[in-house]
Formats: sequence, C-alpha cells, structure tokens
Amino acid sequence: MCEAQMLGRHGASGNDLRYPAIAYSYTTMNSSHRRQMTGLLSSLARDEGYTLSPLPGVRWLRSNRPLGITPVLYEPGIVIVCQGRKRGWLGDQEFVYDEQHVLAVAVPVPFVMQTEASPQRPLLAIYLRLDLQLAAEIAMLVDAQEPHAKPGRPSCLVSSPMDDRLADAVVRLLQIVRSPLEVEVLGLSILREIYFLVLTSEQGDTLRAALAARGRFGQIGCAIQRIHRDHGSPLTVAMLAREAGLGPAAFHNHFKTVTCSSPMQYLKSIRLHQGRLLMMRRGMTAAAAASAVGYESPSQFSREFKRLFGLPPQAEVDRIKNAFALPPLPQGDYVSSH
Repeated sequence: MCEAQMLGRHGASGNDLRYPAIAYSYTTMNSSHRRQMTGLLSSLARDEGYTLSPLPGVRWLRSNRPLGITPVLYEPGIVIVCQGRKRGWLGDQEFVYDEQHVLAVAVPVPFVMQTEASPQRPLLAIYLRLDLQLAAEIAMLVDAQEPHAKPGRPSCLVSSPMDDRLADAVVRLLQIVRSPLEVEVLGLSILREIYFLVLTSEQGDTLRAALAARGRFGQIGCAIQRIHRDHGSPLTVAMLAREAGLGPAAFHNHFKTVTCSSPMQYLKSIRLHQGRLLMMRRGMTAAAAASAVGYESPSQFSREFKRLFGLPPQAEVDRIKNAFALPPLPQGDYVSSH
C-alpha cells in the first residue's frame, strides 16, 4: 500500500466528508480465476444482502446497487470481493477491497464504507467470519518458521492484494459448496488454506501481530471484548482501563490509537449498531432496543441513531428490510452491523 497521494471527497447523509485517497499497487490476477469466481458466486448469491453458505461462518453477499457512505461494523473476518468494489475509511486511512484486494479485520472497529455496484454488474463478495482459534494456530506456525523476523505493527484492518494462489483456493471453495460430501471432506482444509494465504500475504505480518494480541494492542483488545460482552450495562472509562490493566489516561490514548475513536465513542457506536440489529431481527421498538443496549433515554437513542445512520430508527430498519435479505444471524462474541 502506497502513501496517500491525493484527497478524495465523499458525501454521507448530506454531509461532505474528506478522506485521503490511497494509491494501491495492483497485482495481475488470472482472468480465468476472476470469471470462475464471478460465475460461481453469482449463482450462489441470488438475493440482495447476505446468504448463508453450508460452511460455518461463511456467507455470500450480493448488492445490485451502489451504496453511499454507510457506517458499518464488521466482526473479525475476511472479505473477498469477486466483483465490484468497496472502499472503507477508518480515521485518515482508506481501505480498498475489490477484485484485486482482500480485506482482513482482526479487531471489530466502526468505520464507514462505500459500495460500487449496479444491476448489470452487481457486487459479489464472500464474508468469512474469522475462526480466531484457527487463525491464531496458523499465525503461530508461520511465526515459528521465522523466529528472528521483526514482528509487524498490529493493525485492526488490513487490505492486501489478491494473487493467483488465493484466487485458486477461492474458486475451489465455491466449487465444492453444492456437494454436502465435498463440504464435509474438503471444506475445512480449503478454509485453512485461505487463512494461511491471507496470513502470509503482503501485509500478513501486520495481521498476525494483531491476532497475537501482544502488548498494548492486546490490552486494548481485552477492553474491546468487555464492551462487546457488556455493552448493555453501565461502563466507564475507569472500568475499561482496569480491564486493560492501564491507567485511565494511558488507556484512552492507546484505545484511540487502535480504534481511531475514544472509548465512549466506540461504546456508543456498538450500542447503536446492536440497537439497529435488535429492531431488524427481533422486531423491537426503538424504545425497547434503547433500553436493551444501555440507554436510559429513548429520545437520546433516537437522536444519536439518526446522527450515525442518517435516518430515524424505524425508517432505517424499514429501508434495510425492504432492500436486503437478512438470513438468521450466527451467534458470536462481537456485535456487528449485519
């Protein structure tokens, strides 16, 4: 990934937001792989939104329309775009994930995202929810082979080039999913191969360092887990700092370095994303969702919800339900936006 070379401008909910655009070096992926991935995934992801696959933690994504700047919150995972393009911004960093780049998320952080798609050329993507135990096991094996290598600087989001080896593994994954027997026999080994290729990619050392959760990054990770686990309970900076084993001032500074937001801003975002999920998937009212995620005032919840998502709570939920398929949500340790 190159240094920022120019300034991009994007609109979100009527507000102009400026982010530095990043120039990426592109690798050449075999066009045959691209055609195969697109053809296979197009037949698997027929509905807009997410479709569950027969493999645990693997979902297909389809979007037939462009989406403007949208707040998102991904669980730890890997996003492989087979057609179309997504751009994400975290602080002053831009992350491109498209047919030539894979996005890996080591720590769930709220960021904003834009989707480029059309009915003629829909966005088609694969979302792999990260099996942290498997990823950590592979990362340890890789690092053991290079005990004297300088460790990478951990980062919660990493965008790395897609190469032919990874594309070939993705094609094989898409080819087996129609056969329950092949899924049972080959599924885990292909997923393991994809994990390995991502963890040893151009920015794999950065991702492995994040998964190792050493030092300050690991301490902040403990606080992030506490927020996701107990977001509906009263939480203070002092409580989270104790969870991380840091003083309040040091905790606040390190938390912002990792997530590009303050602890209380992060907590608010998690509560609002979870509130939206409860309304979408459990049919809760805005007042009930507000109470469930720790708000004492439903009106404050509604004001902050509209500020983040651009619409009042019920209007936003109706918009999503009318536009996208929503499969059952897998149980996990982290709040996500979908």
